[in-house]
Amino acid sequence: MSKRITPFASRYCSTLDSLKEAIRRKRPGLLRRGVVLQHDNATLHSANLTQQSLQRYGWEILPHPAHSPDLAPSDFHLFGPLKRHLVGMAFDKEDDLISELRNWFDTLDVDFFRVGINSLLSRWQNCIDLHGDYVEK
Repeated sequence: MSKRITPFASRYCSTLDSLKEAIRRKRPGLLRRGVVLQHDNATLHSANLTQQSLQRYGWEILPHPAHSPDLAPSDFHLFGPLKRHLVGMAFDKEDDLISELRNWFDTLDVDFFRVGINSLLSRWQNCIDLHGDYVEK
């Protein structure tokens, strides 16, 4: 795959910079032990600029097969509850939707996210055991 610069790679690198700063502030020991980042093979993730940032940080990339929603915590853990929360709501303005999303995220406790990330371990093992086939819930 060509590792070209995309229009969004610069923005993604800024997001990675913000993530690194947030980790430094909130979990400084994590940066010393090493960060394992999961993202897919989207063009902005494989862009040279992104790869240079990740190399500079020394972060390990957890490989993620293409089209594998069963291995993406946002797909198997986050979107279902979010969809249930938003059922029946309508928003006239984008700002109203953003506000509602922020309010919803503020109601989630750390255990919600911990469960999603921890279930990734068993899902990866299932994927390995199935030789890469789709992992059912």
